[in-house]
Amino acid sequence: MATKVFMEALSPTMEEGKLVKWLKNEGDAVKSGEPLGEVETDKAIMELVARGDGVLRKRLVNEGDSVPVGTLVGVIAAADENIDSLVASASAPAAAAPAPSAAPAPSAPPAPSAPPPAPAPQAPVAPAAPAKPTPAAPPTPAAPSGPTRSSPLARRMATERGLDLGSVQGSGPNGRIIKRDIEAAATAAPAAQTRQPSALKAEGDFTDVPLTNIRKVIAKRLAESIGPIPTFYLTAEFDLTRVMEMRAAMTEMGPEFKVSVNDVLLKAIAVALSQHPEVNAHWGGDHIRYFNRVHLGMAVATDDGLIVPVIWDADGKRLSEISRDAKELAKRARERKLKPEEFTGSTFSVSNLGMFGIDQFTAIINPPEAGIIAIGRSEEKLVVVKGETVIRNRVRVTMSCDHRVIDGAVGAKFLQTLGRLVENPLMLVY
Repeated sequence: MATKVFMEALSPTMEEGKLVKWLKNEGDAVKSGEPLGEVETDKAIMELVARGDGVLRKRLVNEGDSVPVGTLVGVIAAADENIDSLVASASAPAAAAPAPSAAPAPSAPPAPSAPPPAPAPQAPVAPAAPAKPTPAAPPTPAAPSGPTRSSPLARRMATERGLDLGSVQGSGPNGRIIKRDIEAAATAAPAAQTRQPSALKAEGDFTDVPLTNIRKVIAKRLAESIGPIPTFYLTAEFDLTRVMEMRAAMTEMGPEFKVSVNDVLLKAIAVALSQHPEVNAHWGGDHIRYFNRVHLGMAVATDDGLIVPVIWDADGKRLSEISRDAKELAKRARERKLKPEEFTGSTFSVSNLGMFGIDQFTAIINPPEAGIIAIGRSEEKLVVVKGETVIRNRVRVTMSCDHRVIDGAVGAKFLQTLGRLVENPLMLVY
């Protein structure tokens, strides 16, 4: 019996996926659980796996195409099984197929150990994905009409380097573009061209760049935040003198004890949240949810936009564990290799632009969270301590608060606790 391959909801917020690369060709034998292709979600690049055994008889979506969750993208069947009706249904007008409900996103974030959701093979056929790119999708050189004029490896290399295959001269059989042609074109192309995203279309004095899935989600989430949420801001400045002394002492103990200022601040924020559950909360429309655990979201800038991986139970982790998790999550975020449970479920978030020389800024709340802290750079300043002018290392933090959940006095008390922890960091390691 044929198995339908759907575009699965590989993350809780995913609404559509971009098929970056097929890992199996038509006619290849596949087993259940074996990767069929790579899909760009709104957060990461993940594998689309087979849900049955057989032969990949038909690929219905081209590399580079974006299609909604629930779309039929391929068919697995026996080598001699008739799949004409399945292929025909995928090519039929969208009105003839039911709404894409094969893989709805879950209403609540998964537990850390939960696997990403996947639709059952028996799910209804979703709106069709045409065999060639639709006008709404960005033009892709991966699937030209007529005979193929480029190898799969060449198409992937061109995508990674931002090259237009139409401008590359093929040296393979019948003018086919192969690996060495892409390497030669990438070497000869100006640096500005190689930095451009793929599927880039220039029009006169400007350039239109199609939105990536992650950028679409960022735009949607921010529109849900800055307008509807009544936000106010609280700024405080903390003394980092003892943090610097503690870091120096820990570094002398060995490289395994070395932590950054950001690691200390993350730990301090997590501990302060555990002491102020009225801040560690979500707005639920008709209720407020107060969390007994602290799952700290950590904003990370990537080439495609901002993503917020989560340090689970951050208040209970040692500074060394916070440091390890922060580095590993940031690395995986930039490589687009985060798992769904690594970027969902945060109860509160932190954003740090200090490393870019920003003194102070305000961050946008990530709904349904009730707040977010923005950390500026640490710098030496002249301050008055007990009547004497001294040089101290200081840092400014600004807390964005959802006034529906957090009142001014509540936010101020939270920052007082945070300041006490930051200025007395030994309280974080007892």
